[in-house]
Amino acid sequence: MRTQFRTILKSEQSKLTDMKTKNLVTVAAVSVALSFGIAAQAKEKEHEEQTINSSEVPAVVQSAAQTQAQGGTIVRWEKEGANFEAVIQKNGKQIGLEIDANGKLLSKHSEAQEHKEKGEKY
Repeated sequence: MRTQFRTILKSEQSKLTDMKTKNLVTVAAVSVALSFGIAAQAKEKEHEEQTINSSEVPAVVQSAAQTQAQGGTIVRWEKEGANFEAVIQKNGKQIGLEIDANGKLLSKHSEAQEHKEKGEKY
């Protein structure tokens, strides 16, 4: 009788251990998935554009934008993370210039194309 009891007890303990392990693995998987989701949202927010006034743009950045504009007009300024974007109106088109805080040109792109890629109405 005692042997049967031990066998049943060991069997129940084994089931309980298996169940705890499955639950632990499930909790770990859900935690990892949520962490990746939060990290992705934080990264997206980091690159979110925010319209700013020209008075908030360092002089060296404004100077670099004017040099690149070559006869165009700066129609707005945006802040993207640590960088600035000057939107230039030239020959009927808008061009975005991404410039770092030291006045270095990082990229040049078509604003129409950027808004099209984001699914925004331009």
